[in-house]
Amino acid sequence: MKRSASIFALATAVALGAALVHASVSVGQPAPDFKVRDTSGKEQSLSAYKGKFVVLEWTNPGCPFVRKHYDSANMPATQKAAEAKGAVWLTVSSTSKDASDYKQPSDLDAWLKSKGAAPTAVLMDDDGKIGHAYGARTTPHVFVIDPSGKLVYAGAIDSKASANKEDVKTATNYVSVALGEAMAGKPVSKATSEPYGCSVKY
Repeated sequence: MKRSASIFALATAVALGAALVHASVSVGQPAPDFKVRDTSGKEQSLSAYKGKFVVLEWTNPGCPFVRKHYDSANMPATQKAAEAKGAVWLTVSSTSKDASDYKQPSDLDAWLKSKGAAPTAVLMDDDGKIGHAYGARTTPHVFVIDPSGKLVYAGAIDSKASANKEDVKTATNYVSVALGEAMAGKPVSKATSEPYGCSVKY
């Protein structure tokens, strides 16, 4: 009897763990707040940017889909355009320290700078808490949050699910469109899309 109970408890724990990994917030819901250190060691939180549009971008320099958007300068250009409109851009690394392509904060900063990236801050989500809260599945995976703290877009950076940087030229940049519409007070015409890229290395 005790053995059956312990097996049930273990199965329940595994199921709960799986649910946590796949938990995610839906468009239209409040975006989960967080507190985490950035690459400079400063504490960052979503609530600190209340009243502003915030973009969360999951990244991993070891992923060819991420490199597509940085080597083509698409991600840096999207970051700069968003910030020029007053948005905050937070790049998130949820790569576990145990993963082969984990980068230390200084190395991640150096790589991003070498690509001309310009995020407001780079968040070191080593334990994956932010990624799990948002249900971030891929690198890249992008979320747009409005000034009230509500999620208004979740999904891919653009419409061409490939690792070929030439595809950037003919793709629709979903994040730029979502930000433009939301900032103009319009409903986001495509509020969700299927994220593509490498799996987040939790």
